[in-house]
Amino acid sequence: MMDKSAVSIWMYAGMLAMFVGGAMKWHLSGSLGLLPWLGASMLLERLWTLPAILLLLVIAATFFLTARIRSSPEALSACGKAVFITGCDSGFGKATAKHMDSLGFEVFATVLDLRGEGARELQRSCSSRLTLLRVDITQPQEVQQALLDTKAKLGPRGLWGLVNNAGICVNFGDAELSLMSTFRGCMEVNFFGTLSVTRSFLPLLRQSRGRIVTVSSPAGDQPFPCLAAYGSSKAALNLLTDTLRHELLPWGVHVSTVLPSSYKTGHCSNRTYWEQQHRDLLQNLPMDLLEDYGEDYVNETKDLFHRYSSQANPDLSPVVDAIVRALLEPQPRARYYAGPGVGLMYFIHSYCPFSISNRFLQRLFVSKAVMPRALRQCSNYDLNLSLHNNNNNEEKLK
Repeated sequence: MMDKSAVSIWMYAGMLAMFVGGAMKWHLSGSLGLLPWLGASMLLERLWTLPAILLLLVIAATFFLTARIRSSPEALSACGKAVFITGCDSGFGKATAKHMDSLGFEVFATVLDLRGEGARELQRSCSSRLTLLRVDITQPQEVQQALLDTKAKLGPRGLWGLVNNAGICVNFGDAELSLMSTFRGCMEVNFFGTLSVTRSFLPLLRQSRGRIVTVSSPAGDQPFPCLAAYGSSKAALNLLTDTLRHELLPWGVHVSTVLPSSYKTGHCSNRTYWEQQHRDLLQNLPMDLLEDYGEDYVNETKDLFHRYSSQANPDLSPVVDAIVRALLEPQPRARYYAGPGVGLMYFIHSYCPFSISNRFLQRLFVSKAVMPRALRQCSNYDLNLSLHNNNNNEEKLK
């Protein structure tokens, strides 16, 4: 028989392992599995005087019960359900519209250009259930017209799902080097545009006790270097989505957020677009600010972004699958991590020391080799001063 102290050590080791394992499982899968682990840990703390074999049985029973709780019922049918999707010219929106049409959804897909390649591809490849609408979500009158068109086609039926996908990253760079128009542009589309669409379509969603799925970004929860403008708009969007999830619960409307990893979407791989944005930035920056940072520093940021975007995943299916699950799972999750590494990123951000998560973000996204010019000059001055002092010390010793 183990003595009391040995049982206590094993019990606390088991508690720690269960907590870490449950937390990692929760973050890596996005499911709500942490509470059963914490409950089991509290139970073990009460039972620590029992023989070790009984503690192991409790752990095994916890594993079994958790697995049973996780087994979800069959997904809902897509037939007869109408979904409104923003930003379908390309990327996640276009891929989601095509896939949902193939599943049997009635799809209302918004585009900025009805004659563009994205709109034409949707018309060619999708069924007559798909309706294309020309909508700029930053223009309230166009959002209202889309609402009227959608209601006219739906008749007395409600809208099952709203997929807030439209978004934009205007430029990429340090917060001090980002123009105010960059911050405003991101907020106008990513936050205010999405808010306008959501508020407009909520009566239809409440009528059907439907779903809201918002495609956001981990940059809204974590401080990615050089993404202050984009990340700030997504942070506002994430908080809005979380608030709506609580407020709409009494109405039976489920609200979910999809958090993708790096994918090739929209302007991501459009080198011409980003080169033009870079030229506009250099032309509009104050000369003293550009002097402090140096044009080579700004150029390196642009080159790093090109390299990062070239390595982005072209397979959008994990994000599309997450959106569909959020629309059809009987009990949708609050958050879906779509793509490799996102769950691990959130686990490191939530549970690791700040120094580790900070280094992880810098190495993961932007690892700059060029220092701002003013800091280089200070470093050279400090180095020369240090060499001068060493020489003086050596002279005194002679």
